[in-house]
Amino acid sequence: MIYLGLAGIALVVAVLVLTDGSDSIGGVIEPDRFASLAWTAGILVLVTAGFWRQFSGSIGANLRALLVWAMIGLACVVGYSYRDQLQGVTSRVMGDLRPGSAALGPGGSVTITRRSDGEFRVEAEVNGKTQSFAFDTGASAVVLTAENAAALGIRPAEAAFTVRVSTANGPAYAAPILLDSVGIGPITERRVDAMVSRPGALRTNLLGQSFLTRLSGYEVRGDRLILQGP
Repeated sequence: MIYLGLAGIALVVAVLVLTDGSDSIGGVIEPDRFASLAWTAGILVLVTAGFWRQFSGSIGANLRALLVWAMIGLACVVGYSYRDQLQGVTSRVMGDLRPGSAALGPGGSVTITRRSDGEFRVEAEVNGKTQSFAFDTGASAVVLTAENAAALGIRPAEAAFTVRVSTANGPAYAAPILLDSVGIGPITERRVDAMVSRPGALRTNLLGQSFLTRLSGYEVRGDRLILQGP
């Protein structure tokens, strides 16, 4: 192949000499452009010949390498084409591995996997910080423990604990507050009414009706809690 490239370059030189300064070669292409194209083609042939010689020296190993790169390229194309479906599968797997984390579902829904103790614990972003909540339809509002509220910089005065709330653990007194945002996966609600329980009254935050009623729906299917965005 190297000799073929050299022969081609020699042929181009001969053609340029024989044109003797004519305006075009065969009435089709100008000599300068012809020389540029021929030179590029000749160099390409020589470079290809060099690679081919090296490739053919260990053709088995090189073919295996080409096959590996072809498979990687195919995987990239398939992954890009089915990226939405793969994202859903990945979210579902992560939800199973980390109960409480939001697994994205169709239509912007969020699925939470039940924990081994039988409870649904939901990881939510409250005012930009992660908080863990127990899913509690019996709670009339989102309720933060005094300790978790303090971690968010919320410390109601003692006189503010005047509201009697109903929870799955029974009645408790809490201080009303307004949260800037509560987000679970792609679902985010602004200015959410909430409560802060008295110190020691609750062991965990409660995801109650002041957030749940803003959703278009929620349901429990087996060991899955499905939240539908507004």
